[in-house]
Amino acid sequence: MTFTVLAHCRDTQKIGFCQATSTPAVGWRCTDVVLGCGLVTVQAHGDYRQLQLAKRLMEFGHSPAKVMKDLSEDDKHFDFRQIAIMDLNGNSAVNTGSRARPWAGEIVGDNYIVTGNVLVGDRVIRAMSKAFESTAGQELEERLLQAVEAGRDAGGQEEGQTSCALTVYEKHTFPIVNLRVDVALEPISEMRKILDWYKPLIPYYVSRTLDPTSVAPKKATLERMG
Repeated sequence: MTFTVLAHCRDTQKIGFCQATSTPAVGWRCTDVVLGCGLVTVQAHGDYRQLQLAKRLMEFGHSPAKVMKDLSEDDKHFDFRQIAIMDLNGNSAVNTGSRARPWAGEIVGDNYIVTGNVLVGDRVIRAMSKAFESTAGQELEERLLQAVEAGRDAGGQEEGQTSCALTVYEKHTFPIVNLRVDVALEPISEMRKILDWYKPLIPYYVSRTLDPTSVAPKKATLERMG
């Protein structure tokens, strides 16, 4: 019931994901950045426990292929899951279980993965892949959201979308974008509004994290930005 893009930008060293689904509050339960390691999503019939196990295995240094193998051996409902794992070296492992609801599938590209289930067809992930590749050179958060917007415009899910999440980490170490729309009639459109409002503030929050002495108070910063 979800479509997702995971990506790592080698130029900026940003890493992140964007996803939308037909159920509420997708942001906390299916997908995450693994600090210093990569990304993982456990969706379709997602299992937060398997997500956490995958993260721990990546933190121990296991490859995406090894993590996938371990998950398949640990989870008696593995065939219901749609799992994608990517590390910072571009290695990946993807499995769309035989019992994931159709249409379900994935595309693995150069440092990105698009994956989805309960879609209107493969045109959704093809549109996502095309959008992500065509926006090379833009900031990762923008590329991720444009990919999900393209998936929606290609038909998205048969049931429509209810929630959306967008997360990007700066050089693998801390989140510079962590935005969620937990319930909305058009969550991807709402995410676009939020990101467009928030983008000008990203440099401020990064500077405040890295060197608080170099930034003015937030009120003064907002006034200066207009």
